[in-house]
Amino acid sequence: MSYVPKVLIVDDEARMCDSLKVLLSKQDYDAQTAYSGKEAVEHLAKDSFDLVLLDIVMPDMSGHQIMDYINSQNQETLVIVMTGHASLDSAIESLRRGAYDYIRKPFDFEQLLKRVKNSLDQGKLRKENELVNGKLELTERRYRFLVNASPDIIYTLDHRGKFTFINGAVESLLGYKSHQLIGEHYNSIVFEHDIHKAKNHFNEKRTGGRAAKDVELRLKCFQKNGGPSRRLTVELKAMGMYDRPVEQKEKVFMGTYGVARDITYRKRLEAQLLQAQKMEAIGTLAGGIAHDFNNLLMGIQGIVSLMLMDIDLTHPYHDRLKNIEKQVQSGARLTSHLLGYARKGRYEVKPLHLNKLVEETSETFGRTKKEVTIHRELAEDLFAIEADQAQIEQVLLNLYVNAADAMLSGGDLILKTTNTTHKDMKGKLYEPKPGNYVLLTVTDTGIGMDKKTMERIFDPFFTTKEMGRGTGLGLASAYGIIKGHGGYIDVESKKGHGTTFSIYLPASEKRVRKAVKGAEQFVKGTGTVLLVDDEEVILEVGQELLEAMGYRVLLAGDGKEAVEVYKKHQDEIDIVVLDMAMPKMGGGEAYDRMKEINPDIKVLLSSGYSIDGQATEILNRGCDGFIQKPFNIRRLSQRIREILDS
Repeated sequence: MSYVPKVLIVDDEARMCDSLKVLLSKQDYDAQTAYSGKEAVEHLAKDSFDLVLLDIVMPDMSGHQIMDYINSQNQETLVIVMTGHASLDSAIESLRRGAYDYIRKPFDFEQLLKRVKNSLDQGKLRKENELVNGKLELTERRYRFLVNASPDIIYTLDHRGKFTFINGAVESLLGYKSHQLIGEHYNSIVFEHDIHKAKNHFNEKRTGGRAAKDVELRLKCFQKNGGPSRRLTVELKAMGMYDRPVEQKEKVFMGTYGVARDITYRKRLEAQLLQAQKMEAIGTLAGGIAHDFNNLLMGIQGIVSLMLMDIDLTHPYHDRLKNIEKQVQSGARLTSHLLGYARKGRYEVKPLHLNKLVEETSETFGRTKKEVTIHRELAEDLFAIEADQAQIEQVLLNLYVNAADAMLSGGDLILKTTNTTHKDMKGKLYEPKPGNYVLLTVTDTGIGMDKKTMERIFDPFFTTKEMGRGTGLGLASAYGIIKGHGGYIDVESKKGHGTTFSIYLPASEKRVRKAVKGAEQFVKGTGTVLLVDDEEVILEVGQELLEAMGYRVLLAGDGKEAVEVYKKHQDEIDIVVLDMAMPKMGGGEAYDRMKEINPDIKVLLSSGYSIDGQATEILNRGCDGFIQKPFNIRRLSQRIREILDS
């Protein structure tokens, strides 16, 4: 009777387990199920399995913990990770812990069956290979069938390092026919710079735990008709073969058996993870700098607003003060770039028509760049998006300027919009969230970029422009803004053949409202305002601004003091203007404490950061509004009036 492979299915979704059990049983596998990590460990302790289909995320025990248990028991059980929460971290961590493969849910059952068969074939081959040295003789026919079914390069060398066998995977991965390499030295396919590294690994003589494993090498791909050379990164495992069992002293080295696995995709995932971590760290720094700078600008803006209230248009200092106000606005735009890169740049999110933004911004840009011909191909039935209008306009203008800089002698700028879904976003380095998206492509006919430049194009402060012509923040902030809106941005380019940026933004089912223009003058008011901020200059300036509007002002230098002042004067205070980032007690906790005292409290959040993150969380808990520093007296008076009147 033939051997029936045993498979353990571990998933906290009972329907998934049962479905896979039925599927595998029909393929003549002995399939068993475990609905929790604890149940899986009990199965593994009682019985041995050839393969475990393992979900990573479970309530009582993670898939990684179960893999650690399998490794601790020295079980020769292969693991295929299957998860609907696949990320760069989980995928790489699973492979590092020894998983044979991983597959994302939802998956095609035929694809799963192929992977199951391949893993079991590989496991079987591994066991049989361990028996080569005295335990089992493989028949030539069976050996070739199993080996040639493998997606990995499997080879044998003689004692001189020349190929005596290499399976068909060498053709699909490197482009060589198997017979071309028989009798050739292994150096013929090893990249020149890795030949020294390959020595004594590719032609390994050791066996068992001392044998070569997890060795990264670059192999040369076959060049057709003098085409460009390509390299493939592989992970090598190899061991020596002898004429008798290795424990015997009088044995003769016959050659090497080895397996080379293509790890190109895994290396790409690792590189993307490192890039994401780097950009996250720089983003944190950029966000902190922008926050502190906005607080400084708030002090300047407040003082200018107060001075402008005391003089008329004919005063000799009026124009100078207005120029200072313009410089404050320029500084605020710079911090918006930094906050955009830090993914903390959304101030006022609402449903928008992307087509309208593209038309308006491109028309404005076109008037300043007559040498650039703009083509618009905008879908009529385009979905709405939920976004901060100013931030998306900033992204668009950054891309237009980038395109114009690549076309100094003029050229074409093609703007296209269309509806799409996550199903159409295949072959990406990221896994898009399910749903509908709006796709905008910005294509120029400029000089293009090489691969090295494309790898750094979204890095902050990276620029190809000469000194003084660019900050290197434009595309970095565009990247951060799009990611902050839950979208994705890709770039395709080739030297001398132009560049295309593709932006995917989540679609919204909400209706777009028409904009209503607000009043230009500041609004007077009455009542008592509690102003809370840890910056002394903002307290001083803020108090004067609020008193100029007609309000009585109470002050607090941190969240803890704010709670104490509110307890004492809650019957007098009409509204609290509350900073978020403060020592001792932050704005979020202070809001919760004051809301416990008075559930009907009215609070306007104020921050050098934007509305994203903590501010949104506080707003969702019932806070009445948000205002971004630096703000002028008109904006502050309007926001306070809106909240008090509501």
